[in-house]
Amino acid sequence: MQIRPELDALRRDDTPQRQAQARLVEDLARWRAGPAAPLDTELARFGDGAELDDLPLLSALFAPGETAAEDFAAELVARFVAALERDPLGQVPLRHYTDDLVTTLMLARNARSTLTLQALDGTGLARRAAPVSAGFPPSEAIERVLAGSAHGEVMSIVAARPGGADLSSAELHLRAGDVHRRDGSREALILRSVAGSLVTLKLQRRTASNAVTHEYRLADGALVHQAAGNPRDSRLELTAALLGRMGRTDAAPLLAAMAEETGSPALRWQALRECLALDSAAGFAALSQLARRGEDPLCGPAGALRAQLIETYPQLAGVASCPA
Repeated sequence: MQIRPELDALRRDDTPQRQAQARLVEDLARWRAGPAAPLDTELARFGDGAELDDLPLLSALFAPGETAAEDFAAELVARFVAALERDPLGQVPLRHYTDDLVTTLMLARNARSTLTLQALDGTGLARRAAPVSAGFPPSEAIERVLAGSAHGEVMSIVAARPGGADLSSAELHLRAGDVHRRDGSREALILRSVAGSLVTLKLQRRTASNAVTHEYRLADGALVHQAAGNPRDSRLELTAALLGRMGRTDAAPLLAAMAEETGSPALRWQALRECLALDSAAGFAALSQLARRGEDPLCGPAGALRAQLIETYPQLAGVASCPA
């Protein structure tokens, strides 16, 4: 392994690295104080449900026929390119990601919305296998093409059915200047080919905190996966599963309480399953409570599971309600 002298010097004194990073942070702060000054406020309002037309900066960025988006992104990129030429060991102080297909730079975010700059490599896309499924998250997305072109299709949910959905598709051609808007819970964009690189500015917001992301197989519309629609519920589902795998019987009362709360049906059902596995009495009592709540979305599944369990284990019929 060959270590360059400037990297070797940082082993003894990392002051140049810290100074370089501080200068990059200052460059970002100047950009945020300039053309991006209203961004955080408008993004928060957008996440809370405000219409795009009521947000001057964001509406200008996604207005067809305008060049505000190109100018906005170009200024930030120019600042970072100049900063990295000056300090090549610095790191862009924004969340970023890259692989052989996509490079993403998150310009701003809050609890429910994000604004990202994204470049998709056509060669990398051509090397990937064709997608066999499409995901439909509870979100709204607006994308503006800054450079490049692409061909793809929009998959739409025509009707939901048990275990899947009826899907339809429509061709879509994207070119520089185009603005594409979609409801992620009903529409999914699948890119089939990209000429060179496709650079887009993407505004996205979650539309329902308790909704579920569904993934359907393109061939027949069968449901192949579903997941919580927000990171908090995903973390809590993983936590409940981990407590179950660890055999933490002391967590059963907490899981029973989670199952009986309002909120994400998927999270509550996961908590109930783990509670049943850890403590059958506490879990069955919680299950019985849910089965008696006619207005609860889990009432039907809970009643069916309760009947199935009593048929298999008749002794459960005598379990009293959970003291909690």
